[in-house]
Amino acid sequence: MYSTRSPSRKAQATKGRAIIVSHGQPSDPAPADRALAAFAARVGARLPHWQVTSATLAAPGALDRAFAQTGEDALIYPMFMTNGWFTRDALHQAIGPRHAHVLPPFGAEQGLPDLAAEWLRDVLRRQGWTASDTRLFVAAHGSGRSKQSAQDTRAFAKMLARQLPFADIRIGFVEEEPFLSDMAFDLGRQSVCLPFFAAEGGHVLEDVHEALELAQFEGVRLPPIGCAEAAPALVARTIEGAEVPA
Repeated sequence: MYSTRSPSRKAQATKGRAIIVSHGQPSDPAPADRALAAFAARVGARLPHWQVTSATLAAPGALDRAFAQTGEDALIYPMFMTNGWFTRDALHQAIGPRHAHVLPPFGAEQGLPDLAAEWLRDVLRRQGWTASDTRLFVAAHGSGRSKQSAQDTRAFAKMLARQLPFADIRIGFVEEEPFLSDMAFDLGRQSVCLPFFAAEGGHVLEDVHEALELAQFEGVRLPPIGCAEAAPALVARTIEGAEVPA
């Protein structure tokens, strides 16, 4: 159970309080919980007058413990890639009657295509490549139950294409067509795989990896976009600039 005590004087003296929430890994919650805590610490380092903590939905009691630290009126930052079921339903069910304000998810960040474009420009510079001669493969989750995940991924890829004129941008999904392995074939050596995921969990380490191996992908494999060096700064800016309803 979470504590109903008021936040400490130290917490009350802060500018604000935020909880970064992700899905986590139900079969083995601890590693994902630790990784998210490390990410939250990097966000908090950019918000010195904020109390920033984290919780994965898969770790039993983690969200309750986070609320016990922050109080019930904390900002909730969903470290999810889409406005799908987990963000709309599962997260709100976990929050329950608490007066928390839920921000849009990481994948819907307006600055995310800019972040990805700058990251990819750096990759291209280091490889000595130009975008017009390079193929980009966006590996994403997708969903067999909702079109929202695929729509959000395609919207991201469309905005990214406006900034970088890749020779080709392909999108493949774990849970719906077109599947990862079907789209990763014949991309050539001058190609980049960008996993459209918030963290390096099972889907990235297993599904994406297996699909790339099956397709004999020869290009550059990037970490998930949520692991980009600039990601904590992007999240920090959103938290700091959030407009909370009265």
